[in-house]
Amino acid sequence: MKRFDNKVVLVTGAGAGIGRAAAEKFAAEGAKVVCNSVDESARPTAEQLAAAEAEAIFIQGNIANEDDVRRMVDMAVDTYGRIDVLINNAGIVRGGTVENTTVSDFRLTMDINVIGTFLMSQYTVPYMLKQGGGVIVNTASVAGLKGHTNRISYAASKGAVIALTKSMATELCGKNIRVNCVCPGTTLTPSLKDRINASPDPEATMAEFCARQPIGRLGDPSEIAEAILFAACDQAAYMTGASIIIDGGMTM
Repeated sequence: MKRFDNKVVLVTGAGAGIGRAAAEKFAAEGAKVVCNSVDESARPTAEQLAAAEAEAIFIQGNIANEDDVRRMVDMAVDTYGRIDVLINNAGIVRGGTVENTTVSDFRLTMDINVIGTFLMSQYTVPYMLKQGGGVIVNTASVAGLKGHTNRISYAASKGAVIALTKSMATELCGKNIRVNCVCPGTTLTPSLKDRINASPDPEATMAEFCARQPIGRLGDPSEIAEAILFAACDQAAYMTGASIIIDGGMTM
């Protein structure tokens, strides 16, 4: 018996990095996986899972657009009949300080990272209530706990995701819906690799990133995905409103 046999899991931002790793691990644990991305990037994820004889579909949509969210959630339920687990993973990172961050970048970050998480939850919760329960796991960040230089909009958004997690957990605790979040440290996702490779000295930039981690290296998306699966599994049924820190010791 696998941990997610016959469970339907919707993963936003499933095209790369943590989202793709989570989709793959859920499928390996028996889940039917709905893979979402704002572009076509999650289509190969769903196709790869289906080729491996897992049940998976791709649904394109922008989590910050209410009409897209309504359509995505309805399509997932129309296909599989329910949503047992919602993984709010999609997000963006914009650099910038309080002095040079543009209002448009700040708003875009909040729209995707916070309002997107809120909308996906708002449209999924009624189905979870109707079916008798469910689990929501949000991808936050240690940036929402301690702040990061040159990441003011990102840190603010992830702090909001942590607060949103706790508020939803409080509201839904008596309705058999658990809500938790994971707070990754610096993780070597494709987007981070691109930023490192685009720097004037990629080797020095990588060394600088690693030096910030007491454990001496960056996280792997699969490690963060393991924390997501734990937060979502029935074996963690006593946990709600929690923020799982997985950061190589950055917040010690």
